[in-house]
Order: sequence, then structure tokens, then C-alpha cells
Amino acid sequence: MSTHPRAGLPAQRADLVNIPQLMAAFYQRVPTPSEPAQRVSFGTSGHRGSALDTSFNQAHIHAICQAVAEYRQQQGLSGPLFLGMDTHALSEAAFGAALEVLVANGVEVRVQQGGGYTPTPVISHAILGHNRRHAEQQADGLVLTPSHNPPRDGGIKYNGPDGGPASAEATTVIQRRANDLLAEGNAGVRQVPYLEALARAVEHDYVSAYVDDLAEVIDMDAIRRAGIRIGVDPLGGSGLAYWPRIAARHGLDITVVNERQDADFGFMTLDHDGKIRMDCSSPWSMQNLLGLKDQFDIACGNDPDYDRHGIVDAEGLMNPNHYLAVCIHYLFTHRPDWPVSLAVGKTLVSSSIIDRVAASLERPLMEVPVGFKWYVQPLMEGRLAFVGEESAGASFLRRDGGVWTTDKDGFIPSLLAAEMLAVTGLTPHQYYDRLTQELGRPCYRRVDAPASHAQKKVLAALNPEDVQADTLAGDAIIARLTAAPGNGAAIGGLKVVTGQGWFAARPSGTEQVYKIYAESFRNEQHLEQLITEAKALVGDAFARAGV
Repeated sequence: MSTHPRAGLPAQRADLVNIPQLMAAFYQRVPTPSEPAQRVSFGTSGHRGSALDTSFNQAHIHAICQAVAEYRQQQGLSGPLFLGMDTHALSEAAFGAALEVLVANGVEVRVQQGGGYTPTPVISHAILGHNRRHAEQQADGLVLTPSHNPPRDGGIKYNGPDGGPASAEATTVIQRRANDLLAEGNAGVRQVPYLEALARAVEHDYVSAYVDDLAEVIDMDAIRRAGIRIGVDPLGGSGLAYWPRIAARHGLDITVVNERQDADFGFMTLDHDGKIRMDCSSPWSMQNLLGLKDQFDIACGNDPDYDRHGIVDAEGLMNPNHYLAVCIHYLFTHRPDWPVSLAVGKTLVSSSIIDRVAASLERPLMEVPVGFKWYVQPLMEGRLAFVGEESAGASFLRRDGGVWTTDKDGFIPSLLAAEMLAVTGLTPHQYYDRLTQELGRPCYRRVDAPASHAQKKVLAALNPEDVQADTLAGDAIIARLTAAPGNGAAIGGLKVVTGQGWFAARPSGTEQVYKIYAESFRNEQHLEQLITEAKALVGDAFARAGV
């Protein structure tokens, strides 16, 4: 799809969502349960939608939170529920709606002391910390966030007692019960008035607990001794209050370049499609920080709930796949207390440079479908040391090999870039260049192609036998995958692999498109050929299905 003519330029008044209209829609619009688009639907990162589309409204939050309260009772979870929100307007509205229902169901809800916002990784960190200390009173959590999505959107995701995104089994139960409640007009939802709910919530100091522990996962002493100058653009997100505390607690030279937290995110530059999207992996959305890159040794940006990272050095914004490879190589060569049996986790659509890095380190590789939930159990079982995905999400172990978070953490990859520079003298770009001199330099791209609802269903249900070709872009096909090699789980699409490249195609969960990921270890021309033939193979599958 073509780039919008104003991509990378500052947002204008006409680009901004009408916040009062959005808030009115949240409270006034009531979903019609017979309309599929207005039902509760948990994707890879919870339920998302917009009040303006009647897909994320007060009724949805009430139903979901009642379902969560019942689910945690069924599971015997008697500990607190850690509740957080990001800076989207609908997140704050949904926070209140969630509190009304959870408290009415007798749940002890822990909220940020003095109010404010709580990043996704901080919720995971809090759950794990509590459950290590209170084995008989297990906690879980909810985060109100649509991640990096535009300001009109809202989202809610459930994290279980393992601290990570809930399993498909858990979300299926919650989704089904929530939709049953919606069908009954939420007659089965318990709730108390908001002010009563707020008074009964328990304040929790999320910030200190997380910030104090950071030296357990990052070598703060090395960063401080080297005097690394760090620039941070929080992109108006939930981590804004954390960076000054990190700087003060650990003695780091950190400058926050933008302290605005506006619900319309009007300070952003437009993304590739002309929308306001707080995507820290997009050069279009990161133009403000890129313009300041020469003032710092390392700079970083994060999305509103801080589960993604964007790394900037003198050469610009680091490609997310490239940075994952750099992190893996650095960590596995600079964490002597990590057991040698620990593996690298990657998603099927992440770069194969990661495969080559893991092989060069003689570390096992676990390749899983898209979705961070697939990493949670292996992390808890002590099988994985680093886990990442191509959309700039990652987490890794503490320096002593203990679990840090089981959800994506945007803070620690950002700080790791500073540690890496302090210890090796190499920026992330320079480190990557050294890796590719040994392992090869891939060309990688993701493109979106239009797809109807019927076509997306066909793509999600493909079998390896549905690919009849023997070659792809001139090379013999060595694998046709519809299940992940690392855990055997369905990938909800197709991946075709050759010795010099691959493509993966999977339907979007929110838009009428399917996504093609492709990579060549030859050149850009070969990459174009891979993408062209990928579209043709998918088109053939659509034609055979008559859609």
C-alpha cells in the first residue's frame, strides 16, 4: 500500500479525534450482540475496538470484567487484581467501568498510588512479584490499552497469575461469558458506583517497585560510569512518570524530550497511512525524536502501554528485527550467569537473522506463532532467556537468570541499548553491521493486501498441501508451515521457506487485509520476487476456495 503524502509530518487539527464525542459514544452507545463486529472478541492482545464503532463501550467493559471476576473465582485466585491503564482516552473511561464491576464482585483491586498510568510490563512485574511472595493467594491483572493503535481506539487485556497474556483457553472462557452477558443486556453484571469503587480500591506503588528492581536486569552501573546520554520520547504514553525516577534512582543521564500527555496525541507526526499512531517502530511516527538524535548517544521511544521499543542512534531508527538480533547476541555473550541450556524465542514472522545468530551461539531456537502468550509458559519453566517479536516487542531474564516479566517490556530493551554502547563501545547499528558481516545481511518487508472476511477465513485455515508449487523465487521450497515448529500451534496462516528466503501470510484481526511478511538473504530484487509470488500463491488458494 502506498505511503500517505503527509506521512511523517505533524498532525493537524483535522487529524484529531473528537474526544468529547468519543467519550459520549463510550457511555451512550450500546452494542447489538447479534452484530459480530460489536461482540467481545479476544485477539492476540485482548479485546480492541472503538466506542465510535460500538465495539469498545461501557457495556463491553462491564461484561468482560464480570466474566473475569467469575473466571478468577473458578480458578481459585484469591489474591489481588493489579489494574493498569495507558493514556488513550478510552482507557481512562474503561478503567472506571472496570473498577465498578471488579469491586462489586469482591475483588481486591490494586491501582496506582495517587492515580496515574501503569505500563503493561509493570503489571506483569507486579503480578510475578506478588505471587513469588504469596503462593496461596495468587494475583492476576488487567490492562486497559489498545497498544500503539490510534487515539480513537480502546483495548483491554487479561494477564493471568503467570504475569503474561492470558492463554487461548482462558480468553475463550472469558469471551464466551462476556458475550452471554451482553446478550442478556448485562443483567448478570454486578456493579457499584464509581466513587464507591474507587474508595474501596487499594493504592499500590507500582513505580518504586519496578524502578528499584531494574538493576536486576540491566547493568545500570556500566551506563552510569560511561556517562551515556539517553534521550526519551514517551510518545505521550504511560511510562512518562517512570523515566525521571529511573534517572534519579540509578544516576543516569536521561532527558525526556516531550512531556505532553494529550488524549488526542496531537503532538505526533502521522504514520505511513496518514493516521496518528504511536508506533515507536515506525520512522514516520518517530520523526520528532529522529530530529533530535544527534543530541544523544542513544535515544528511545515507546508506545502508550510501554510494551514496545524504538531505538535511535546516530544512524537513525533501528529496524526492529535487526535490534532483536543485536539484543540476542549481546545478552547471550554478556550474561555469564545464564544457564547454557536456555533458548531464544522468536515468532514465525521475525527475521531469520535471529536463527543464524542463535546457531552461531549454539543456542536452541523456539519458533512460535504471533502472540506473546506463546512465550509465557516456557519463560516460567526456565526454558527461554530472550523472547521477541518483529513488531518491536521483547523481554528477557534478569542478570541472574530469573524471570523478569512474562509480557513485553519496552523499558528494558531501551536501556539495554545504552548498556550495550557502554560495554562494547558500539551503537546498535554498528553492532548489527558486525553481525551481518559474518552471518549475511537480509532484506525484510511487511506489506498489507486487501482481503474480504471470507478470504481471511480461507487463509487462516490453509494446510501445507494447499501450496502446490515446488519453488519460490527461483529456489526449491524446503518447508510449508501452518503450525509453528517450536510448539506445534497453528499459526493462523501460512509460511513458505527456501534456503535463501521465505514469506508468511496471515489475516489481520482488525482490518480487511492480510499481511505478507517476506525476507531475502540475497537482495531487494529477490525480495520483490518473493512478495509477488507470495501474493500469487495466496491468490491461487482464494481462487480454489471460490472467494
